[in-house]
Amino acid sequence: MKRVIILGSTGSIGTQALDVIAANPDLFEVVGLAAGSNREAMDAQARAFGVEHTAIGATEAAALVRSVPADVVLNGITGSVGLEPTLATLEMGTTLALANKESLIVGGELVTSLARPGQIVPVDSEHSAIAQALRSGTQAEVRRLVLTASGGPFRGRTRRSLRPVTPQEALAHPTWNMGLVVTTNSSTLVNKGLEVIEAHLLFDVPYDRIEVTVHPQSIVHSMVEFTDGSTIAQASPPDMRLPISLGLDWPNRVAGVGMALDWTTASQWTFEPLDDEVFPAVALAKRVGEAAATYPAVFNAANEQAVLAFHAGRIGYLDILDTVEAVVDAHDVDGPLSLESVYEAERWARTAANERLHRN
Repeated sequence: MKRVIILGSTGSIGTQALDVIAANPDLFEVVGLAAGSNREAMDAQARAFGVEHTAIGATEAAALVRSVPADVVLNGITGSVGLEPTLATLEMGTTLALANKESLIVGGELVTSLARPGQIVPVDSEHSAIAQALRSGTQAEVRRLVLTASGGPFRGRTRRSLRPVTPQEALAHPTWNMGLVVTTNSSTLVNKGLEVIEAHLLFDVPYDRIEVTVHPQSIVHSMVEFTDGSTIAQASPPDMRLPISLGLDWPNRVAGVGMALDWTTASQWTFEPLDDEVFPAVALAKRVGEAAATYPAVFNAANEQAVLAFHAGRIGYLDILDTVEAVVDAHDVDGPLSLESVYEAERWARTAANERLHRN
């Protein structure tokens, strides 16, 4: 039986993880819970699962990880505040089931240098799919990683047609129901850009061998192309409980955790090239990833500020990426990468983004 700590227990990932654990009491035991601020909901979870050790906030979550023996820590915290608990988990030598992509993206080498081989198990559906497909060959046999994107609500649109997009339209994602920032990021494809950086850091594949293809059905979650021409894809109905269960018990599969595809009915899976002119976020993210250091932290923080300004009615939809690119271009790395330099770069980026937004 694996002892599990869940960080971000009251959010979407955390609650679905608890569903998986509740259905498999012979496989998992919850030994710690942490939430961002919703103590009442977390306390109810603790009573339901008999958990004694709880925490509120990222700093307390990191302390919890260091004080409670566990086999797996599921980091489902939202945002770069999850970096401190991610580092704490790796320092303890505990397996990290990583749903908090921001901590890896902004932490970069801080995270990868601490992680032993196989210690980080991805929970994002795309990266879980790649991890599964990679079991079909060796690292030397990998030609490309191909991340799939649904294309969001504006697939097939021209750049000009996106200028009058409203916040309500940006939140109308065709497949997933997510929070304000993540759903908006999926419409601009900033989220896919972040996932490209995450894929590079997780799997050590150069950016010029990581591609994005648009797959509106969201059935194929990502693919790996090998040097012999074979492409291995992982396909399943959209359900985060599947990658969550793999994160908790990698590389074992938890029976019955999700529904299988229905092969008795006709269906079509389509794939389209990404239009970089309409959706420049992926190309910008690759440039940011290549620059490394604190650039990914600046990219992420500036985007969050721009998204909030868009939903407040202060800027237009296309101004989101224009703001992010301007802040990234203005950034200058000062000193070695550290937890402090990451947080300082984020503060600088938010200030720089806000100053630019106020001028608009």
